[in-house]
Amino acid sequence: MRVLCVLWASIRMRNALSWFLIITDHFLKSPELVKAMYAKMSNQERVTLLDIIIAKVMADEPLTREEVPVYLSHAELFASTFVDQCRLVLKLTSEQYTDDEEALATIRLLDVLCEMSVHDDLLGYLQAYPGLLDRGVDLLRLIHVTGTDATNIFSACSYIKADSNVANMAEGFKSHLIRLIGNLCYKNRINQDKVNEMDAIHLILDNCRPDDRNPFMTQWVVYAIRNLTEDNSQNQDLIASMEEQGLVDASLLKKMGFEVEKRGGRLVLKSVRDAPPP
Repeated sequence: MRVLCVLWASIRMRNALSWFLIITDHFLKSPELVKAMYAKMSNQERVTLLDIIIAKVMADEPLTREEVPVYLSHAELFASTFVDQCRLVLKLTSEQYTDDEEALATIRLLDVLCEMSVHDDLLGYLQAYPGLLDRGVDLLRLIHVTGTDATNIFSACSYIKADSNVANMAEGFKSHLIRLIGNLCYKNRINQDKVNEMDAIHLILDNCRPDDRNPFMTQWVVYAIRNLTEDNSQNQDLIASMEEQGLVDASLLKKMGFEVEKRGGRLVLKSVRDAPPP
């Protein structure tokens, strides 16, 4: 009898999960409903929704032709929200706000934008979204300076406390910012030049150091620099001149897979190994 009860409970749970997935799938097909509901959700509910979106865009099955316009609308909502609210994460530097749910929801927004910008159908839209690249660069600069000037959740760390939920939530935030910037500059000359104009290439290079709070930081910096310099001689020349002036360590460039050499009296940045996968 007890076995029958367990089986029945299991069936009911599977049925409930199936219904949940069906309802969620229909919900996500209505951008207007998602936008209206997102505005009314608690921050915990927003994180749950964003996790569902991440699972969808990371799924093995590509977005269908019918789904692309829907997810472009979702991308607009999330990009707009991130542009407006991204600085909320700076509240996490204060012990008073280490469990701020609004800031933690903003962290998950960045994760969604990183995954969305991997898709060709969504990348072009996000690359042209007003203010997204600028906000990403500005926020990277702010958290880099904040983490360098004082010890806080955005400081480079050689270890992470196992019981620190906030550290777990913020883990990888800086490297994900660099990943997003790299994605937004992928084969996009306008954005490549904009990062240069914002004096952010040196900023990105300066983050190429071990940091347990940001796993794979070096790989994402290499990825971003490759996207920033691809078919862009101006950005290549800038990095080469930085190395000559001692602003960038030659050994660091070599570690990243680049080296500077002189050709006909001109400094040239060249790749010495294949780029890591995005």
